Amino acid sequence: MTDDERAAEGGDAGNDAETDRRAHAVTLHRPTHRDVLWQVEEAFERGDMVTLFGRCTVEYDGRAASTLGLGNRLVILKPDGAALVHTDEKRTPVNWQPPGCEHHAAVRDGQFRVRSERTTPDETLDVRFEQVHQVSSLAVTGGRDLDLQGSEEDLRQHILDDPDLVESGFLPLATERETSAGPVDIYGEDDDGVPVAVELKRRRVGPSAAGQLQRYVAALREEFGDGTAVRGILVAPSVTDRAAALLEERGLGFVALDPTTGRPPEDSTE
Repeated sequence: MTDDERAAEGGDAGNDAETDRRAHAVTLHRPTHRDVLWQVEEAFERGDMVTLFGRCTVEYDGRAASTLGLGNRLVILKPDGAALVHTDEKRTPVNWQPPGCEHHAAVRDGQFRVRSERTTPDETLDVRFEQVHQVSSLAVTGGRDLDLQGSEEDLRQHILDDPDLVESGFLPLATERETSAGPVDIYGEDDDGVPVAVELKRRRVGPSAAGQLQRYVAALREEFGDGTAVRGILVAPSVTDRAAALLEERGLGFVALDPTTGRPPEDSTE
């Protein structure tokens, strides 16, 4: 049975199907296990990504062993062989298999079962669904290489390559310098030898960034003691009027830099 035929019928148990042929996107709601199997196997043949949400158990056997009891979870099977099991907590999966694995699907003992296996090393992720609430097969395209531009790391590198971007005579001494308030993006000294905490932001920022920089400055002053002067400079493409006022009020500096170009943007405040 084809995806279109199955979508037209709505499934053996009154399934609600939505299909976008142009994107090869198929979603079944409350499907039977047999419908899930048909869709998943066809998705594997097409090289689609598969997502499954339902009540399942999860077992991993390989370098260690683990078991998850029954619970509603999201399972993602990627065409490169990666497998991810997500719960309702955290951004990372609770179980996963790396790219290069082989996915297998079956219906056994009244359950829909999907296995992700690899041989070097020998590892198996076994997910058994008591009930599948939703299954989707998706032709994910648009490029696989992430071209990240305008990051805080770009800003950091621009400044390390040309410290005068912060101010004339600025000397970087450390990156991610630890303080009691957290790590300072760039720590250095100005032309007079005064310690300077530089906080980097890749986007336009508001008052919270000024507060964060003030906490770093206060932590360094407490660390050095003896009334040591410490300066703080925020580097970002732009700041809000309120942020600019707070920086001035607290004696903190601001330098407008575009993270992509390393040059001042046309407009740094509004």
